[in-house]
Amino acid sequence: MHTRTLPGAHGADFARVLAALRDVRLRPEVRLTEVPAPSRIAPHAAALTGDVLDPTDPEGELATGRFVLLHDPSLPEAWDGAWRVVTFARAELEPELAADPMLGAVGWSWLVDALQGRGLRWTAEAGTVTRVVSEGFAGLADRGASVEMEIRASWTPTDEALTDHLRAWADMLCTIAGIPPLPDGVVPLPGPRR
Repeated sequence: MHTRTLPGAHGADFARVLAALRDVRLRPEVRLTEVPAPSRIAPHAAALTGDVLDPTDPEGELATGRFVLLHDPSLPEAWDGAWRVVTFARAELEPELAADPMLGAVGWSWLVDALQGRGLRWTAEAGTVTRVVSEGFAGLADRGASVEMEIRASWTPTDEALTDHLRAWADMLCTIAGIPPLPDGVVPLPGPRR
């Protein structure tokens, strides 16, 4: 995992969390890739991208996103804690959803449901749900309309289950990709990593 960390007493806490993130098992449709972490937001940071692969086409992607974990022992006031999760998720949806006035609220509820489904606690949540409608014209008219949903969110975990926050984000990513949740009690095989 590509990380950014400054020396100090809190580096050991961050290193422990990073080791746990590296060992997280997600469902096989989710491919995690380590990417450079942001360098100016917090003293300690790690970043992953996630892609939900199409089970019928291993080269096809149904959704994509980014998960960033920040740690600042100075407890930034806006965070209301020492840890902050910053996420992004995007997927193409059915064109008929473009006019649905509840689409934004539904997208946000997918994130909240994923966090609650893992029994997690958090505070200082913030985010947006955006829909992008694209229509082709002239030489691209045969493509028809497409709709993409983007969910951008951040929150401060108030529990020690930081790896479960990654799992919840992956659950939400699968939801917007149209992949149904795993039945209770099913332990996923590890997904591909790069």
